[in-house]
Amino acid sequence: MHVDEAIRSRKSVRRFLPDPVAASVVSHILDVAARAPSGNNVQPWRVYALAGEARERFCHDVVQAAQDDPDRHQPEYAYYPTQWFEPYLERRRRCGFGLYATLGIARDDKPAREAQMLRNYTFFDAPVGLLVTLDRRLNTGSFMDVGMFLQNILVAARAQGLHTCAQAAFAWFHAIARRHLPMSDSEMLLCGVALGREDTSAPENAFITERAAAGEFTSFHGFA
Repeated sequence: MHVDEAIRSRKSVRRFLPDPVAASVVSHILDVAARAPSGNNVQPWRVYALAGEARERFCHDVVQAAQDDPDRHQPEYAYYPTQWFEPYLERRRRCGFGLYATLGIARDDKPAREAQMLRNYTFFDAPVGLLVTLDRRLNTGSFMDVGMFLQNILVAARAQGLHTCAQAAFAWFHAIARRHLPMSDSEMLLCGVALGREDTSAPENAFITERAAAGEFTSFHGFA
């Protein structure tokens, strides 16, 4: 797959088939992703790959926590702004409204919205879930490094005919991750990544978010 096609065909898949993904394929994707650049080549990322019973036990506990006492769980870093503003507010709204409309979930249907949110914590049924951490003793530049590593995972997965969904939602449940995984105190849980084969019959997987053209966010200088 040409890299342009891999990038353009990448999307957030929110329903996966149960087909297993071999550990060797996951390892290959991560080996490719590790070619991401990082300041002074510090390679600040760490990954926990979950499948089978280990994935099921972890997901069960996260879903339980999200249902029973969600306010008790908070992320260790701020992903979103405390106050939204344009153009980001409208983009966020279009994304959320578009997804729920595709699923046929009305804006006032709170139970259906909550049920859909809980599906985050099963990795949308993907057979493989990745949890990505960063050493908290590093500085903010390392967030850029991990971001490039994450993008490489998503693109490398497409080259294997697989799809993904990057999920910051797991950052809220770092305490539960520590119960299941050998995470050190210095590690900060940044996000999860669902990995598997797309269920092409699922309506939510037909929802594709739009992107601004380069001319809308780029100022060119000195070009002929």
